[in-house]
Amino acid sequence: MSNFPAPGNPANTLCPCGSAAPYAGCCGRWHHGPQRLLAPTAEALMRSRYSAYVLGLHEYLLDTWHANTRPAAIEAQDPQLRWLGLELRRCSQDDADHATVEFVARSKLGGRAHRLHETSCFERIDGHWLYLGALG
Repeated sequence: MSNFPAPGNPANTLCPCGSAAPYAGCCGRWHHGPQRLLAPTAEALMRSRYSAYVLGLHEYLLDTWHANTRPAAIEAQDPQLRWLGLELRRCSQDDADHATVEFVARSKLGGRAHRLHETSCFERIDGHWLYLGALG
């Protein structure tokens, strides 16, 4: 269970990615409908993947993970996990089909705050941005 309203809620519900835009016009369009999986930039894909974690959209996460690094499944999150926010620190387009995004995702579980600081690599294949993984 997520701490964010389900995608079926009113379109003016703010997106969990922190953009201050309505979910339906932000990450929601990449999660559902005719624009599904068509995030136009690595940054948009990063935001949509964070929102997918918040909303428990595991199929979307797997669909946007590069085949060379994609896990077979994503473990269910602890129902007590609360996502607190996403901060994008740096986005760079390395070439036409490769980009990196540095971010910090904050969460809370069992009364303890957690912080994931990662620089992620993305690759565009056939017009679709995919998450490759974290820089080592």
